[in-house]
Amino acid sequence: MRRIAIIAAMSAAALNTTALHAEPLKVGIIESLSGAQTSTGRLYANAVKYGVERINEAGGFNGEPVSVTEYDNAGGAPDAADKFRKAVGDGVDIIFQGASSAIAGQLTEDVRKHNIRNPGKEVIFINLGGDAMELTGQKCQFYHFRYTATAPMRVNAMVSAMKEAGELGTKVYSINQNYSWGQDMQAAVAAAAEAGGYKVVDEVLHDVNKIQDFAPFVARIKSAAPDTVFTGNWSNDLLLLMKAVGDAGLDVTFATAFLDQPGNIANAGKTALGHYIANNYDNAATDGKFAETYKKATGHYPIFVEGHSAFALGALQQALGKVNFGGGDINVTKIALALENTTYETPLGPISVRKEDHQTIRPVVVSKVVKNPKYPADETDMGFETVKIIAGDKAIYPVQDSCRMERPKE
Repeated sequence: MRRIAIIAAMSAAALNTTALHAEPLKVGIIESLSGAQTSTGRLYANAVKYGVERINEAGGFNGEPVSVTEYDNAGGAPDAADKFRKAVGDGVDIIFQGASSAIAGQLTEDVRKHNIRNPGKEVIFINLGGDAMELTGQKCQFYHFRYTATAPMRVNAMVSAMKEAGELGTKVYSINQNYSWGQDMQAAVAAAAEAGGYKVVDEVLHDVNKIQDFAPFVARIKSAAPDTVFTGNWSNDLLLLMKAVGDAGLDVTFATAFLDQPGNIANAGKTALGHYIANNYDNAATDGKFAETYKKATGHYPIFVEGHSAFALGALQQALGKVNFGGGDINVTKIALALENTTYETPLGPISVRKEDHQTIRPVVVSKVVKNPKYPADETDMGFETVKIIAGDKAIYPVQDSCRMERPKE
């Protein structure tokens, strides 16, 4: 009897030790936290931290709080690769990144190679903002999940909303940055021409964030006399383009993807009024409850990329609720399987993950810049008014032929 009691006591002690030292889920943010894209990178990081705090407030995961570590990629793919190796060394299970398709391309390849070489020690990459089509096309892989809209989703949404509003016109100009994202935008604008009832009168691809004077480009736009200018430009390339249009007194409507980036409205001034954007989220498109909750936690309403990024964390939290490792080793593959079987209800509608390529099927919000909006931007009297919400099943497109996803054995 005494021996049985000793064995029972030892077993209880072992269980207590396991409970005290449960395996925590580790999250890494590999983001542009210095350099030109710091402001955007910081917003992604804000949203991830907000989401992790919600998970921990609800009890954490696997018996421990979820931990978060920031890794600064300094806005470059080589630095991102270095930081991925550091994150792996730190035992990170899930990485988040958003502020660059080029960096997302580097990270998804790093994750793919790591997971092949280290079975049982896989890492998930949750992509919050790398929109390039190749990421769910020729580079698609099981451990990459994209929680943002792509070029065709944004362009098709704007074409639908602007045509309905009678503001699209019959002549369209396309100007974009010359890399994967800009090329995707140009292709999407051309592909939507028949449905939109317009002709692409000219299209231009230009160097990324190197143009200081867009006056020659504006002169070319003026010569083409379009009704609408489609652009996927972001940062200075969007701001300087719009300002050059304003300086030239050119009366043309812009259809954009990133007009809500902080600073754009303030710097563009009245030039921005009447322009459109298609995006993942807009405070004005909701009942305001999420916006107020986010503000209470962070001190400000969700702006730019924060809203949809927080929803990605909400989806992760819901997926984590479906798996239980009993305090033992984290099985990242089981988390990934749960994530691709999760439908998360956002204030805009449901978002789900398409199993064939891990692109989220999500609503796309089309908004227009107006005066005296409910949520002013950049401390101005201007901001965004919702024109139309395109449901996820209407916004999505077929899986690309180039996607050949290899699934793990279940």
